[in-house]
Amino acid sequence: MYSNKLSRLVLGLYSRRAAAVCGVVVHRPAGRSMFSWAAVCKQRTLWLQRSACLELRLTSTRPISQTTVDPDELRKFRSLASKWWDEQGEFAALHAMNDLRVPFIRDNLLNVHRSRHPGNPLSGLRILDVGCGGGLLTEPLGRLGANVLGIDPVENSIGTAQLHASYDPDLHERVSYQACTLEELSAGGKEGEEGQQQRSGQFDAIVASEVVEHLADLETFAFCCGLVLKPGGSLFITTINKTNLSYALGIVVAEELLRIVPSGTHDWEKFISPVELERLLESNGFSVQSVRGMLYNPVSGAWSWCDSTAINYALHAVKVTEDPQADPHPEEQSHTADTHS
Repeated sequence: MYSNKLSRLVLGLYSRRAAAVCGVVVHRPAGRSMFSWAAVCKQRTLWLQRSACLELRLTSTRPISQTTVDPDELRKFRSLASKWWDEQGEFAALHAMNDLRVPFIRDNLLNVHRSRHPGNPLSGLRILDVGCGGGLLTEPLGRLGANVLGIDPVENSIGTAQLHASYDPDLHERVSYQACTLEELSAGGKEGEEGQQQRSGQFDAIVASEVVEHLADLETFAFCCGLVLKPGGSLFITTINKTNLSYALGIVVAEELLRIVPSGTHDWEKFISPVELERLLESNGFSVQSVRGMLYNPVSGAWSWCDSTAINYALHAVKVTEDPQADPHPEEQSHTADTHS
C-alpha cells in the first residue's frame, strides 16, 4: 500500500515538473495524471514568440517614445510668438547672434561639402532648423542658397515665420515651415513622399540654435537627429554651459537685472556642459568636430568668439558613416577632381 502511494506521489511530482518546462504551465483535464509533450512545446513556442515581439517593440520604440517637448516651455514661447522679428525686443540677442552662428554654419559646411556655388555657397544642401521659432536663422540660411525646413511645436511661431518669409520672393522655393516636433518628423509625422525622404535621413545638416536648453529629453533629440541626417551630415548646436558663471550672467543678470531676455526664459538645471553634450552625441553616433566659446556684450549688443566656453558655446558634430573609410560625399569629390584636372 505504501509503495503504491509513493509511486503515485513520484509520478505526480514528475508530471508537474514536466508541465512547467521553461516556465510554461500546461493545463490538463481533471483526472489525468499524464502530460502532453506536444502541448508543452506548443506553449513554449508561443511564449518565445510573445517575448520576441515584446522585446522588438520595446527596442524599436524606446528612443522615440519620449518627447522633447516641455509643456512649460511651450507656454513661454506661445506668449512671445508675435515678437520674433522685433530686433529691439525680447529676441534682440538672437538677432545679433546671427553674426556668429550663420558664418559658423556656412564655413563648417563648406569644409565638409567640397562643391562651390559662388553667390549661393550652400546651394544644393538640405538643412533642418529645429526649434526655428519665427525663422530668425532659417531665412539667412535660405538666402545662402540652402533648401531649409524650419520646424517648431509652437504653431503661432510657425505662422509668424511663414508670414515674414512670404515678403521675400527669393525664399519661396528655398524655405518652408512645419508645426511639429523633431520626433514627429523623424517618425514620419509628415505625410507623403517628402515625409518618407525625411525619415530616410535626407538632411545634409541640422541646426538647433538656443534650443537644447529648452528640451525635455536630450537623448530623444540626439537619437532623432541621427535618424533624419545623412551619413556624414552635420549637426550644429549653440547653447549655454552649466556653470556658476552661466547662472549668474545668463539668468540673474540677463533675465532679472538687464532684462535682455524675458524673465523665466531659462532653467539652469537644463543647461548642459560641452563635455556632457559631446558624450551624449558620441553615444548616438556623432563625432564632435569643434567647440567654440561665445560671449555677448550687453552694452554693444554684439556677440564675439572667445576662448572660454563657460557661458555660451557653439558645437559642430558629424554623423559617423557606417564605413569609416567611405567618403560621405563621393559625387562632390569627383566633381572637385574634375574641376582641378
